[in-house]
Amino acid sequence: MPSADSRTRVWLLRGAFALFACTVLSASAVAASIDMPPVTEPPSAEHHVGKVIWADLVTPDLASAERFYGGLFGWTFSNFQARGTDYAVARLDGRPVGGLFERAQSPTEQRQPAWLTFIAVSDVESTRKIALAHGATVLSEPRYLPHRGRQAVLSDPEGAVFAVLASSSGDPPDYMAQPGEWIWSSLLATDPDADAAFYQELFGYDVFELQSDDGLQHLVLSTDEYSRASVNTLPADAARRHPHWINFVRVTDTVAAANTAVALGGRLLVEPRIDRQGSKVAVVADPSGAPIGLMEWSEAMTSAEAK
Repeated sequence: MPSADSRTRVWLLRGAFALFACTVLSASAVAASIDMPPVTEPPSAEHHVGKVIWADLVTPDLASAERFYGGLFGWTFSNFQARGTDYAVARLDGRPVGGLFERAQSPTEQRQPAWLTFIAVSDVESTRKIALAHGATVLSEPRYLPHRGRQAVLSDPEGAVFAVLASSSGDPPDYMAQPGEWIWSSLLATDPDADAAFYQELFGYDVFELQSDDGLQHLVLSTDEYSRASVNTLPADAARRHPHWINFVRVTDTVAAANTAVALGGRLLVEPRIDRQGSKVAVVADPSGAPIGLMEWSEAMTSAEAK
């Protein structure tokens, strides 16, 4: 019989999953009524299954989020409204890099604002079918968004929420991310081996294990000879204690960026440190609590390791 601690942990995981799932469903419905920009401008003939190509933030305070991310990364914003919900497209030097949805939150609601990670696929329906066969849950059924493509929102067997997207404008080419662009994505999981195997079934990843002296597992997911993401053991003292994806933006100076994030009303969740590949990383939370990673990447490192 499960212990009281394990039953409590399962309850907390399910509660966190349910709250984020409701948020995702709301955001997905709003997205369908907005004239979303294409992922790639100008269109690309490239397709990179398994690559993270987009991210959407669900936040209770869009204006605050725009001030924070604009001040931190130099993003500018194009604003829309649909079904009474405000939405903004974040841009860097005119190129779309992500989206921000506003969803009101009551003072008693425990929902965690978060970024939703979109992974490239060639066939959303086929990916959905494989995911379900391997223990996933569908949170938002496949739907077509003009200019954007076809997408669906899923949760993996551990409850981490992600989206799949077959972009109608092609996928961004593989290149070294510039400061202010997404450079890396990491999945924190309670069972990295099992979760990596799940994503391998969906996206055909090659999986490599990194040597580590911290007693935790660190797996790299790769396609087309490019590292796409990592799966890491969820630390016992993690700020978010349920499995989740976290995305990293390239910065020129991680320490300075972390200080700027705090000055803009954010919080420091993980102190700046050197990771296993030599980059300097930190994790901060925006003023509403959504976690986001910062990564300082040396030009001497290969783009194949970065994106």
